[in-house]
Amino acid sequence: MPIRCTICSRNAVLKRPKTSQAVCKECFFDVFETEVHQTIQGHKLFRRGDTVAVAASGGKDSTVLAYTLKTLNERYDYGLKLLLLSVDEGITGYRDDSLETVKRNEEQYGMPLKIVSYEELYGWTMDAIVQKIGLKNNCTFCGVFRRQALDRGALLLKVDKIVTGHNADDIAETVLMNILRGDIARLRRCTAITTGTEGALPRCKPFKYTYEKEIVMYAYFKKLDYFSTECIYSPNAYRGYARTFLKDLEAIRPSAIIDIIHSGDSVAVKDDVKMPVQRTCIRCGYMASQEICKACILLEGLNRGLPRLGIGKATASNLSSYIRKLQVKDGPLTEEQKPQDQCACTHGDRQCAVLSQSHYATQLQSCELDF
Repeated sequence: MPIRCTICSRNAVLKRPKTSQAVCKECFFDVFETEVHQTIQGHKLFRRGDTVAVAASGGKDSTVLAYTLKTLNERYDYGLKLLLLSVDEGITGYRDDSLETVKRNEEQYGMPLKIVSYEELYGWTMDAIVQKIGLKNNCTFCGVFRRQALDRGALLLKVDKIVTGHNADDIAETVLMNILRGDIARLRRCTAITTGTEGALPRCKPFKYTYEKEIVMYAYFKKLDYFSTECIYSPNAYRGYARTFLKDLEAIRPSAIIDIIHSGDSVAVKDDVKMPVQRTCIRCGYMASQEICKACILLEGLNRGLPRLGIGKATASNLSSYIRKLQVKDGPLTEEQKPQDQCACTHGDRQCAVLSQSHYATQLQSCELDF
């Protein structure tokens, strides 16, 4: 005997991972879209007349997000101007293929598309970065550069907000990762549905309460055009271990994903805990939690032949002093310009900074510097 839809009594075609409801295809579309609409309205994510950039990678999340926002914008008359914004990280055989999907989405959804690239913005591609850093820490570079690249692209488009396809699974994974790393600052804000309100460009996550499996089902039943291959450089990413753990929890208790998000929302930090203050990077002018933003540190390391400069643990004071002393013209370093922790060699030139990296790192109790 066929299972009936719990909403309309027609034959059900799936059981919702989020609620275990048996639903037909039409009712699934309706509840999926209605829940996203309720999230948008309940959290007042947009104002009429906003220009909104959809961060589009060509994957399932951003493709479904673009399609759903277009649908809801027309159905409920949000009055939004929707654009697609993509970042080309320079990953041969992966990003070049996924961008072809985004270009098709541009035509399918009638949304203007802007593509910004790492090579244009930073002078590096991820392929070149991986050759320098290897596969262990490459996701750090990509994540930091992508966040800033989206901001830069959005400013070029003069948009009011960026929306990303981060779903409930992504946010729950981030909560777990921040707990495991003891990162109180990120733990406190990682579940926020809107971030960056203190800066020039807020970011929203309309899929905050939407399960990844339901996004996949929506894309499948709607026959949406999306790119499904995983990044070739991500198999060893730390997030992968958190994802595996979360999937195991979900198999036992489907509500675990939402429960973790609610726990993250309820985190309280003691008054005497010092939290980072949002500021502007003194080098590039973009948002930072220190004097110099992480993107500038990573880029400086790459350009100076010290690719691990932004990886690991160190203090903000070490960051500022070291980078300030690197901000000199090519040529011999004076004694005043040399980092104090640098080795006392007699080279007196740029090569000295490279040769003495291990000496400097030892002083900081870490061979992988992170500011």
